[in-house]
Amino acid sequence: MDSSNHRLSLFQSVDMSKPMPIGARATAEETVEFEHTLTAHHPELPPVYSTPDMIRLMETAAFLALQPHCDDGEITVGTAINIEHRAASGVGSHILAEAVLESFDGRFYTLRVTARDDVQEIGRGTVNRAVVAVSKFLDKMKTR
Repeated sequence: MDSSNHRLSLFQSVDMSKPMPIGARATAEETVEFEHTLTAHHPELPPVYSTPDMIRLMETAAFLALQPHCDDGEITVGTAINIEHRAASGVGSHILAEAVLESFDGRFYTLRVTARDDVQEIGRGTVNRAVVAVSKFLDKMKTR
């Protein structure tokens, strides 16, 4: 089996007894600290909120939007991201990420995500997630 087929098999969705309602939403928030800045990763860069940290917060909001609709032993895992980081935020800024379930294609859930600081929208895009049974997911990881 080639690696792309193996990767896909890790993310096969499971049958769910509860549907995920379109429009399900959640938020995640944090205050920008030095550890969330570009400077923390590369001293020559400015002390602004990093794109990876913004994406992490958006993914957290997406997870929180879907998790209440999963059965025991199930979680959602990220499978794709398409994000624009549109504005800089400094240390001390309050960041609020929101995720809203937009669609389901039979395997992947697509959530519209946004992030805002105290002043403006700083990022937007979509994240895709799939439901997995944790025990099966971990078993497949062991056989890799």
